[in-house]
Order: sequence, then structure tokens, then C-alpha cells
Amino acid sequence: MGINFQNVTFKYAKKAPTNTIENINLSINNENEFIAILGHTGSGKSTLVQLMNALLIPSSGEVTVNEQTVTSNKKKNQKLKFKLIRSHVGLVFQFPEYQLFEDSVLKDIMFGPKNFGKTVEEAKAEALNVASILKIPNSLLERSPFSLSGGQMRKVAIAGILASNPNVLILDEPTVGLDPKGKIELMNLLVEIQAKTNKTIIMISHDMNMVAKYATRILVMNHGKLVYNGPKNELFQDVNKLSSFNLGLPECAKIALELKNRGLISFDQIPLTKEELYTVIESSCKGGENNE
Repeated sequence: MGINFQNVTFKYAKKAPTNTIENINLSINNENEFIAILGHTGSGKSTLVQLMNALLIPSSGEVTVNEQTVTSNKKKNQKLKFKLIRSHVGLVFQFPEYQLFEDSVLKDIMFGPKNFGKTVEEAKAEALNVASILKIPNSLLERSPFSLSGGQMRKVAIAGILASNPNVLILDEPTVGLDPKGKIELMNLLVEIQAKTNKTIIMISHDMNMVAKYATRILVMNHGKLVYNGPKNELFQDVNKLSSFNLGLPECAKIALELKNRGLISFDQIPLTKEELYTVIESSCKGGENNE
């Protein structure tokens, strides 16, 4: 069973003038989804993902995760196994230092599996395995996590969540602050993890280039409402819809449209990535040669 929202509304205070998110209906599979959540600042993206692993409780409606249903009813919620929910859905915050607190990298990665009932030996084995997958060098494992670079800290934070082996991995702005090489390395690691484990990966992002290259399904939040839930290509081909959501195109799509406006290339579907743009340019060049 995955994640299911039924008519979920949330506000941070009962007397708040508006809801933070409103009447959300949504289903997410346990396996093999790569979802990007888009929306302007304050649209409700972070609130949505915190409801997914019960860090927040709905003001109304129901969120069901791994057969555990969370509602606004405090008495019902007392019977829930919140650890079970959080072992099923792992959340990596935008700023990794918020979830790093042990005195060594290894201990930080071990914390999750120990908290969910693993022995010290089992937790260490899980931690070493995940560190290897994420290419965290052994030389870093005994260092303080706060002595690491931003990119290294993010890897350690991801490792700490992965060591608990959640079915669903959520990352809030995973590429913020990374250089172009670091962004690609991290995203390729996520793709590799999904290929090996079939996990569902959900990321909040403002980086349209990363979204266009890696995501397959898009959720768009706008003023607390889920205004789009569907395939990536369908959204990015509708420029007017993107604009109405205050979202932009990836850089390659912008270049493609400019080249098309100048009559230099032709296409039916807007290319979204460098690879797709190269294919369109190559095809247009060959077409031009054939017409000479």
C-alpha cells in the first residue's frame, strides 16, 4: 500500500484565516514512481510532504500510509504506529544540518535503523552498505558530520534515511546549493537507487532542468491546492498552463522555442533535455540538407 490522501485540509492554527493546503486527493504508489512537486514559495509543497510521513496531522480528511490512517481525531491517532509510518516514508529536509546530530557520520547513518529496532551490529551493517551505495568514503565515517561540505552533508542525510530502508524517499530541494556536477551526481545516484530497489522517489524542486530530466510524474501546488497531477511531458508541452502556475520551462525548452521562432529548427513536441534538443537539431539539419 502506498500513500493516499482523502479530502485533506491543513492549517497551522485553528484561527488562521486561510488553509495551508485544501481538499487534497492524491494517491502515490510504493514502487517505481519518480515524482516532482512544483509550486511557488508558500504554495504548500513542504506541508504536503510532512503530512505524508505524519510529521503533521491533517486538520480534516485522512492520510493513509502503510495501512495506518491519520486523521484529526487525536484518540484514533494515539493508536497509530507512527514509527511504522516513518519507516515506510523517509523525509530528507532541504537543510541537512537539521537532521544531523551525532558526533560521527557513521553514528548518524546508524541512528535510523537503531531507532526502528535494529541491533547495533545490524544498524552498522546497514549504514556501511548505504554509505557504499552513496559513495561516501570510509575516511569520512568517523568525522563529525558538521565538518563536511554541504554536498557531503546532504549525502549523509540521505544515507541516514535510506539505512532505514523506506519504500518512499522524499527529498526537499535536494540539489539546492550544489554545483552543476554535484547536482548531476546526486540525481544519478537517486536514479541508481531506484533502479536497484524499486523505491518511489519524491522531490520538491524549483530546478526545472532537473525535473525535466529525471521526473516522470508532476504534482503542482498553487495557493494550497493541488492543481496538476499527471505526466511530465503533458505539463511541459502546455506553456500557457505552466505560466498560469507561475512556473517556467527548462533551459533547453526555452532555447528550442527561440530557435523554432527563428525558423532554424522544427518540432511537434518541445524538447526538454539536452539529449532531446540535440536530436531535434540533428533532425532539422538533416532535413535542411535533404531539401537542398
